[in-house]
Formats: sequence, structure tokens, C-alpha cells
Amino acid sequence: MRTLTYLVACSLDGFIGDPQGDATSMFRLLDEEYLAFLTGEYPETISAEGRRALGIADAPNRRFDTVVQGRGSYQLGLDAGMPSPYGHLREIVASRSLTTSPHPNVEIVAGDLVARVRELKAEESPLGIWLCGGARTAGELVDEVDELVIKTYPQLYGSGMPMFGGAPFAVADFALEDVRTFGNGVVVRTYGRKR
Repeated sequence: MRTLTYLVACSLDGFIGDPQGDATSMFRLLDEEYLAFLTGEYPETISAEGRRALGIADAPNRRFDTVVQGRGSYQLGLDAGMPSPYGHLREIVASRSLTTSPHPNVEIVAGDLVARVRELKAEESPLGIWLCGGARTAGELVDEVDELVIKTYPQLYGSGMPMFGGAPFAVADFALEDVRTFGNGVVVRTYGRKR
């Protein structure tokens, strides 16, 4: 069975963006050391345009072959003129407002997202599924998340978009598996769900 990994950037106080979902304040922390980690360990989590700019357009996918994201997260790519922002992955977008896909590589899921993710997890593949965001999609899939990779940025937001928007209160235990720290103050923690 494949795993669903919620790999996400957040502030020290657990927000993935400001109240409108903007997280561009975190971009200034993409220094050489941290970017080398991201491109080396998670090259598939960099957009196709970013991969070209960084000279890693042909880098193989190391951990994931599929990305799941919500409409708000996907809209960022659309607004930037990228209807298939992660063209090197199979792209799944949860949306009740998009009726047709703007790109052949993008599958729109308007119905039961949990069921679709369970189908994806049941597929045979050595690579996993990356839950990219946003908050509501993560909240809907909270019980399906097998692994968390939390990139904590040294910033306080005070309020904003939570990691799991709209999820009901329920305690789920995870085990810390790895911690990486960087000179820019970013800490990347990896957790596996305790079953």
C-alpha cells in the first residue's frame, strides 16, 4: 500500500499561509543550503517551472509520482499561467467549482476525495502520494495521512490558514522519525503515523 505524505511549509505557530493563504514571506528563506536539500531530497515537490530554472528539469522523482492539492493551492499555479504546475507528476485537484480540467495532466475530483485517495493508495507503485495542500483538502484527508514532513519556518503569523482546516478535533499520534535543521532557521521534521 502506498503512503500519503503531507509535506508542507508552515510558520512556527502552525500556519501554512496568512488568512488568504499567502505564504510568500517564507520564500526569502530559500537559501543555497536549504534549496540544495529540497532539490536533492524532494525534487518532485518543486514546480516544473522551478525545476527548469534550477537546472533539474530532468531530475527523477525520488519519493512521489502523484500530487493531491485543493483548488486554492492549484489556483496559484493557474494564476501564474501554469495549468499543470507539477507536470512531472500525476496531478489530482480537489474542486467542486472547476467543472472541467484546464490541462490533460490534471484530474479534477469533485466528489469523494477520500475514496479517490484510497484508490491511489491501493495502486502498485514504489513511489508515494504527496499531499501538497491546501488547508481544507488536508483537513478532509487528515485520517488518510500516513506521514508528515513539516518544514517549519522561523516566522510567527499570529493567525492564518491552519495546516488542517476544518478537521474535527481528534487526537492522532505520530512518531518522530527524522529532524533536519538549517542555518537559515528552518527545521524539517518527519513523522510517521502510529497505527
